[in-house]
Amino acid sequence: MPQLTILYDGGCPLCLREVRFLRGRDPQGEQLSFVDIDASDYEPQDHGGIDYRAAMARIHGIKADGQVLRDVEVFARAYELVGLGWLYAPSRWPLLAPLINGIYGLWAGARLRLTGRPDLEQLCRSRAERCSGGRCAA
Repeated sequence: MPQLTILYDGGCPLCLREVRFLRGRDPQGEQLSFVDIDASDYEPQDHGGIDYRAAMARIHGIKADGQVLRDVEVFARAYELVGLGWLYAPSRWPLLAPLINGIYGLWAGARLRLTGRPDLEQLCRSRAERCSGGRCAA
């Protein structure tokens, strides 16, 4: 079982680039697995109860023991698992952690707009329409 499952937005070109990079560092999937939250079969109850809105707003990861990670901590853990932990080590330093997490918060809030996607409200409405009756249409 992988040590970390990363929930990612399969409609985001930057997210896809990051997933491809991390998969390349863990080609056998021994450390990391990935779940596309934008897929029609995404089910929150199968992924730490993280609903679509929450997952689209901020990155989430689920450790093998079920603990949910959010924001920069997901990247720090993923990079640690693929042997590049030193890249995110400063995100765990007490003086830099609040700054780095703040910058990530700004990025997360602007990600959809910067990648040319509809805003979060519109994405949630669209998904609700596709998923009426408990099943999502592709």
